Amino acid sequence: MTAAYEDVPFSELLHHPAATARRLDTVRALRLRRRDAGDLALMRVDQMERDAAVVDFTARLLAGLVRTGNVDALRQALPEALPWSTFLPDEDVDALIAELVDTARGAVALDNLTPIALLLTQWKHSAEVYADPALYAVLTREPEGDLGPAPLPEAAE
Repeated sequence: MTAAYEDVPFSELLHHPAATARRLDTVRALRLRRRDAGDLALMRVDQMERDAAVVDFTARLLAGLVRTGNVDALRQALPEALPWSTFLPDEDVDALIAELVDTARGAVALDNLTPIALLLTQWKHSAEVYADPALYAVLTREPEGDLGPAPLPEAAE
C-alpha cells in the first residue's frame, strides 16, 4: 500500500528536483515544508485527477440520495462522517444536508473544494455553540429592548 504523503523540506526539491519527484513513485503526494510560509503539496496529475473523480462521484451520490428521497439514510450516516453533527437540532441537520449537496455540486463544477471545507467548518462551529449551553444562552439572548434604527453610513468624500 502506498503511503498518503511524505514530509520533505522545500529545499530538497530545489536542490534535487528529479530525485525528489521520483519519491512520488512510493507516495501519493509530497508535503513540502517551508519555514517562512505555508506548506505546499506536490503530486502527480493523474493522482489529482483520481482524487477529483472521487469527489465528483461523492457529490453526485449525495445529490442522488437526496433527490430519490433517501435523506433518512444520509441523516443516519451523518454522525459517522461528522460526529459533531449529533449536537445539531434536527432542522439544522436537514439544512446541513441540503447545503452540503448544493455546495458539493457547485464546488465540483468549479474544481475548487474550498467551499465544501468552509461550509463544514461553519456547521462545526454551529455544533460547538449547541454543545455548550452557556455559550448558546449568551449568543441567543435578546438585547434589552429595541435598540432603534441604525444610523445611515456617512457618505464617502
